[in-house]
Amino acid sequence: MNAAVEAVRPVDGTQDAEADRSAIKDALSQLLDQFPDADLLNLDEAQRAFAVERFVAVDIFNRVCLDIAKAVQDKAPTAAVALTRLREIKNYIRETVSAIFRRIQTSNTALTARRVAAIVNQTIQETFQVFEGFL
Repeated sequence: MNAAVEAVRPVDGTQDAEADRSAIKDALSQLLDQFPDADLLNLDEAQRAFAVERFVAVDIFNRVCLDIAKAVQDKAPTAAVALTRLREIKNYIRETVSAIFRRIQTSNTALTARRVAAIVNQTIQETFQVFEGFL
């Protein structure tokens, strides 16, 4: 798995790269939990779709955390409340992304890089709107 992460997103010292690497690793871990016999070098269509969906959700959460995690922690009355709020944000993002991917799949629409970028931008904006009270 580490070799796959390195091939897809080499270390470059930026926060974005580290967030991407974390998202790739997390998505592949979830993929192997869901599909224990998956060959990471030869994924079938369902496995690829699952991995991309999970990567997008984790990547969005990582990006949101880079922007607002400190503010969520500062505004929370306790550390436990801050962690609960971050977990709520993570769950919201995962469910939002999952719903979008289901709509794409049922409509037989191609999942392009442009569509993924739109999903990312839309979900980030919605997340900020939904959870602005935490800030």
